[in-house]
Amino acid sequence: MSDKDLKNTSRTNWAALESADDEGIDYSDIPPLTEDFFENATLRIPASQSQQLVKIEPDILKWFRSQGEEYPAFINRVLRRYIESRGETSTS
Repeated sequence: MSDKDLKNTSRTNWAALESADDEGIDYSDIPPLTEDFFENATLRIPASQSQQLVKIEPDILKWFRSQGEEYPAFINRVLRRYIESRGETSTS
């Protein structure tokens, strides 16, 4: 998320949304959930991510940030590929 995004005000009409009742919601594009759906459903809980403080040199961080808003995920992919290129596997 960029600084520009943080400065933008939401255009959502929260008062109208909060005053709406469930009967006014259009569910016509959502298929009904059948017993078959629940029999075949799988609960998937995402693995937690470790948050660590890592010092990155300013020029390197600047380059990653220049690659787009999803630069933290990009850093993780680069690190994962490096580990895999060495014939090792991650422990996650």
